[in-house]
Amino acid sequence: MSVVVNRLRRGFYADSVALMRIARALAGGTGVLEASLMIGSPSNKALLEDCGLLTDTAHDAQADDLVIAVRARSAAQAHAALEAAERLLAGGSAPGAGGAPTETRTAAGGFSAALAALPAANLALISVPGEFAALEARRALARGLHVMIFSDNVPLEEEVALKRDARSRGLLVMGPDCGTALIGGVPLAFANAVPRGEVGIVSASGTGLQEVACLLAHAGCGVSHGIGVGGRDLSEAVGGLMTLAALDALEADRTTKRIVVISKPPSPAVTETVRARAARCRKPVVLCLLGAEPAEARGKLQFARTLEAAAAAVSGKRIPLPRVAVPARRGWIRGLFSGGTLCAEAQIVLMDEGHAVASNAPVPGAQRLADAARGHSLIDLGADAYTRGRPHPMIDPGLRNDHLLRALRERGVAVVLLDVVIGSGAHPDPAGLIAQAVRDAGRRTAPVVASVTGTDADPQSYARQAQTLRAAGVTVARSNAAAARTAARMLRRSRSRQC
Repeated sequence: MSVVVNRLRRGFYADSVALMRIARALAGGTGVLEASLMIGSPSNKALLEDCGLLTDTAHDAQADDLVIAVRARSAAQAHAALEAAERLLAGGSAPGAGGAPTETRTAAGGFSAALAALPAANLALISVPGEFAALEARRALARGLHVMIFSDNVPLEEEVALKRDARSRGLLVMGPDCGTALIGGVPLAFANAVPRGEVGIVSASGTGLQEVACLLAHAGCGVSHGIGVGGRDLSEAVGGLMTLAALDALEADRTTKRIVVISKPPSPAVTETVRARAARCRKPVVLCLLGAEPAEARGKLQFARTLEAAAAAVSGKRIPLPRVAVPARRGWIRGLFSGGTLCAEAQIVLMDEGHAVASNAPVPGAQRLADAARGHSLIDLGADAYTRGRPHPMIDPGLRNDHLLRALRERGVAVVLLDVVIGSGAHPDPAGLIAQAVRDAGRRTAPVVASVTGTDADPQSYARQAQTLRAAGVTVARSNAAAARTAARMLRRSRSRQC
C-alpha cells in the first residue's frame, strides 16, 4: 500500500529545473516512492493524473500555482516529504550539480520588475509553462532582448510567429525547448564549462552542442558562442529562421573565426537553404546534419557525418582518443541514452560499421524500435514517452538505471552502450549511479561501454566520472562516436584498436 498526497501553493512560480531538483531530493527521503513539483497547467495536471499523483486537493490548480505531489509508504512519510519541500522552497535552494545549492526564486513581480532590476540585460531566459512562454517572449522581443525559451509545449505556429518577429528586429529566439546555450562564455541551462575561443556553434540539439563543445575543449580549442535554436527550427514549417540568423550573427562576430552547425536531419528544402547560406559565409563552416547525406566540400564549407568528425574538422585537430581493449562477444548491443542526438550519432556509427539498428527515434536507414523483437536497439530515454511526469534522465538517471539492470541481465545482450552527460543542470554523480547498477547486477553480465560528455572544469569533473566508471569495470571511450565503434567491434574482434 502507498499514500498519495498533494499540496497547492497559490500564485507561486519557480524555475522548472529547480523544481525537478527538489523533486529528486524528496525522492531520496525515507519511505518516498515518487515526488513531483509542477506548475498547475492543464498539461501538467494531466501528466500527474496519468501517473496517479493527482488528488482532489490540486484538481483546480491554475497555471500560476505550484502542485507538490508525493507518493510514500505511509501518510506520515508523505507529509514529512511535503514539509521538506516547503523548507527547500522557502529556503531558496535545492541540491544542484556537485551538491552545491541552486537558487530558487519566485518571479520578481513580473517581467517589467525583472527588467527594472537588470536594465542592462540583453537576453531573457524563459522557463514558464508552454502555454505562456510565447507571451513572455513577445514582451522580451518588444523590449529589444534576445530570447532563450527553455519551455517546451509551445505551439508550432507561435514559434514561427516569434521567430519571424525576432528576424525583423535583428534578434534571436533560441528555442522553444532549447536546453543548451553558451553565450559569451556563460553557460545557460544544460551546458558545460568550456574555454572561450574562436569556434561558434549553431545547434538544434542540446546534447549535440555539449558533445562538440567538450570535444573541442579536449582538443585545446574554445567556443566563442553556442547558439541553440530548438529542435523544430530546421523543420519545413519554421524554415531554419534562427539557424540562418545565428549564422549571420556568428559571421559578424569578431571573436568567431570558424563555425559548426549541428542538427538532426532537417527537411530537404531547409537543408538546401542552410547549405547555400553556409557556402556564402566568409568564415569556414562545418555542417553536421546527422542522418543527412553529406555533400562534397565546397570552398570553406565542409560536411561531417558525426559530432566527433565535426569537432575534428572545425578544430583542425585530431580528437585524442585512447586505445581500449575490446574482447570479442556474441549477441546484441543495447544502447540506453539520455541525449537524443547522442543516440542518433550512435545509430549512424553502428550502421556505418555494418549493423542494423532499431530505435525509438531512428535516423534515416534505422528501424523503428517496435519493428525489431531481437537485434541491436538504442533507446533515447529523454524522449517524451519516458519523461512524462518525471525529470529528464540527465537530471535524474534513476529511470535509466532500471533499464540498465534489465539490459545487463538480458540473455543475448553482448554489450550495453551508454552516454554520461555532466555539467550545469545535470545530476551530481551520474557515473556513481551507473557504477552502483553494474555492481548490483552482479557477475556474468554484459560488459558496458560508455562515453562522458563534459570537462574537468564541470562540477562533476570529467576525470572523476571516468575514473568512477572504470573502477566499476566500464570501458570508457573519449567520445560518444568512439563508444559506439568500440561496442560494434566488440562483436567481431578481440584485439586492441584505435577507437
